[in-house]
Formats: sequence, C-alpha cells, structure tokens
Amino acid sequence: MTQQTQQLQAQLWNIANTLRGKMDADDFRDYILGFIFYKYLSKKMELYGNEILEPDNLKFRDLEGHPQEAEYIEAVRDAALDKLGYFLLPSELFSELARRGNSGGKHQFILGDLTRVLTHIEQSTMGSESEEDFGNLFEDLDLTSSKLGKSENDKNELIVKVLSHLEEIDFDIANSESDMLGNAYEYLIGQFASGAGKKAGEFYTPQQVSNVLAQLVTLGKDKLKSVYDPTCGSGSLLLRVAKQVKQVGGFYGQEMNPTTYNLCRMNMIMHDVHYKKFDIKNENTLEKPQHLDMRFEAIVANPPFSAKWSASPLFMSDDRFAAYGKLAPSSKADFAFVQHMVHQLADNGTMACVLPHGVLFRGAAEGHIRKYLIEDRNYLDAVIGLPANIFYGTSIPTCILVLKKNRSEAKNILFIDASQHFEKVKTQNVLRDGDITKVIDVYKAYSSGAFDDAVVDKYSYVAPLAEVAENDYNLNIPRYVDTFEEEEPVDLQQVSQDLKQLEKEIRKTDNTIQQFCDELGIDTPF
Repeated sequence: MTQQTQQLQAQLWNIANTLRGKMDADDFRDYILGFIFYKYLSKKMELYGNEILEPDNLKFRDLEGHPQEAEYIEAVRDAALDKLGYFLLPSELFSELARRGNSGGKHQFILGDLTRVLTHIEQSTMGSESEEDFGNLFEDLDLTSSKLGKSENDKNELIVKVLSHLEEIDFDIANSESDMLGNAYEYLIGQFASGAGKKAGEFYTPQQVSNVLAQLVTLGKDKLKSVYDPTCGSGSLLLRVAKQVKQVGGFYGQEMNPTTYNLCRMNMIMHDVHYKKFDIKNENTLEKPQHLDMRFEAIVANPPFSAKWSASPLFMSDDRFAAYGKLAPSSKADFAFVQHMVHQLADNGTMACVLPHGVLFRGAAEGHIRKYLIEDRNYLDAVIGLPANIFYGTSIPTCILVLKKNRSEAKNILFIDASQHFEKVKTQNVLRDGDITKVIDVYKAYSSGAFDDAVVDKYSYVAPLAEVAENDYNLNIPRYVDTFEEEEPVDLQQVSQDLKQLEKEIRKTDNTIQQFCDELGIDTPF
C-alpha cells in the first residue's frame, strides 16, 4: 500500500471519528460514505465536463452565465449520461456547496440546497440506461435527522464541517491508474464494520477472507466473463475478485438490506466499475432470485450464517432445489444458498463460499443434500477449515466449501485445516499473508494433480471419495486431517530424582522454620 493511500485512509477515518460526536459509528457511516461518494461524483463530472469543453477553450465551471449556457449544458448532459450515467450542474458540484457553506467566514445554511442536489443526481438518470444503478442511492442520507443535531442550525453546522474537511482532501481522481480512493472507501467500510458488532457481518467480509475466496475462484485465469455474489453486502467480495484478474466482463449481485444495497452500488462506482458492467439487485435471493436465467464463471459468497427462510413446499418444483428431493430446514438456510449457487454456476466455473461448520456434519435434510452433491453430482472440490473469531459479530468457527461442475475425472476431495493458523489482533483473529499463501499453495498443488505436495502433515489431506462415503458423507475435518500431537514420553527416572531433591529442600525449609519458632518460643506448624 502506498504512503499516499495510508495517509488518505487515516485522514478520512480521523474526520469520521472527530465529527460524529455522540452519534453511533453505524449511523454516521451512511453520512460520511455518502458525502465521499458525492465528492467523487462531482470531481468525475467536472473532469469529464472539462474534457468535452476543451476544444472550445472552456472549463465546466465557466458555463454558468455563458451566453450559450443552455446549449452547452444540454450537450454535456447528454454525453455525461452515457459516459458517467449521471449529470450535475456546475452550481451543484461538491466544492461549490462546501464554499457556499463556509462563505463569509461563518456557516451559511445549505441543507436545503444539498438535499436538492442529491435528489437531482438521482433524477438526472431518469429514463436513461443508468436509472436503476443510481435510483435512491442517497436515501440513507437523511439531512432532517435529529441525530445530526437538535436544531436546523446544529445539523447544518455539522454537515458544513464534514463537507469542509472532505473538500481539503485531494482524492487524486484525475489519475486513472490510481485506485487510491476506492481502497480508502473499502478501508472505511471495514473500519465501521469492526466497530459495529453483530450487525457488521451483514455488510462486510474481512479482507483476508475475501482474498482467499477470490484466489480460489480465479486460479489459473486472468479473465472472467462474470462474477456473482448472491448475498453481496457492500460488494467487497466482488471487487476483491476483480483485483485477482486483468478483466471481469460483468459484476452481478443481490442484497436484501436496502442500506447495504446502496452502499454496494456506491462501492462499485467508487472503484470505477462502469454502470453498464454491474447489475446489483435489492431483493431476497432465496425467495426472489433476480438472475436465475444466468450462469456465472465465478461465484463467491459469505451468506448470513444459519439464517431462517420459508422452506416453502412450493420450492420443490423450483429448478434450484427440485433434483435434491429435500429442502434445507427453515431454521438453517445454509444449504439453500449452496443449492442456489450451484444452480447459477457455469459448467467451467468455480464457486467458493463461507459457511458455519455445521454444514459439514449436520444430518437429516442437510445430510441428504450433502450426499447428493458428492455422490450423485461429484461437485465438491475442497473443504477448508478457518479459525474461529475471524468474522465481525460472531466468534463461531467457519469453513469454505469449493465446488466445481467439471470434476468428472476427480475422485477425491481436498481437506485443509487452517483453523490454528492466525494472529490475534485485539479481540479478533486475523489470517496473515503467510496463512493465506499456505491455503492457496496447497489448493494449487491439489488442482494440478500434485497430491504429494497437497498433503501436508497435520494440515491437509486428499480424501478418496470412497473414504468420504465410508464416513457416511460426514465432512468434519478432524475425520480426515489428523492434528493429534503426541505428548513427550515421561522420564520416570528423572521424576523420581526430582522428588528426592524436593524432599531434601522441604526438610531444609522445615529446619529453618523450626529454628525461628524455637527463638520465638512458639510451637511449629508441623
């Protein structure tokens, strides 16, 4: 990471901490991330406006009051809607509102203007191809909320301070090679997640886990037609996959929580993913899937652990579940998510998802589904045990399941026990770079057929399918990876000598106590 990126991250987090006062980090998150996004859109708009107007020797800001203002604005608007997906007037730019808020050395009232501008950004896309990608993006920025302050002036003062602080920071957006702001945005989402307790897991997968999943699904590829996450949260997993390859044709995801859905779309745009290249939907994936007719080359997911779902008998005629003969229980949707992803996986694709350990050994319907995936379909490629306490808001141990559809020749399943390989940082366990590399190196060796390199003592094992069948399709990792450590043999001769030595020392101490008691004229305690 560059020093510049670290500096930007520190500055942004400092602003968030200083300005939120008594407000919950969770509440302030939506404001600070929303305003950073607004500044990003403004800067992109200004840079693109300048680019279009360069042949006329004009700057975008100069259009206000220009004799041909209306024609120029119309031309820039049309071009911007196609290229950027939205449009802002010169008077609506972030820097203009920050300047107005601070004009004359005291805070001017800009809340009304700001509300209008944010609404106009969304409205500018109406009827255009980007309408769905920008619709309601700012709905969580409630500028009337009492959390911002008691009076309208208090609210205004806080917002002006936030805009002023952000205005002083150079986001380096003109440098198209830099993803400094995207990385900083991702960092902020992670920081808010680590401080938000239980709710955090809903919108953010720790970077080191994202890294493992992304490397697993991109192994041997430098381009992907598509990547999909059925429970995409803030989009961190999808974006992490993009960092592993040179090119991704399209990003697809579904997210049930409207606030998190907005955050995901912002995150995509902030990482310079063009609005035509991503398709994120706001719906319940299991009950109302939005991409059912599509098949994806890479699928990554960190679904909510053991979530409830309807498990309606109607799903028995749903193509995602029908072949299995049984549905995942309504109290634990883990396997319903697996079945959904398998259905959406392309024949040449790989999927990797994080699940609670229970999916490896729970019986009844889940055992039936597990057996079908292994015995009937032979889709399960690897089982990777992760350390406990690496996710925000839950300390339970988790695992990664890797599934592929083109395993017709494979007669094995790889088991990795990475549960003891981590570093404790404050209250959280963290996978180090070396821990991640070890997992990926073993999986690489296994995938290339180098089983000797894939079997590491007390760490990994390549289990023949026949052995898994003998274990009644129970995938509990200790059944396959023996991590038992032999205890050192006890040297009884040495123990005997140590006891004799101890006896001598006790007698010596007793003599000393006897002398003290005699001098004091009291009885000994023995």
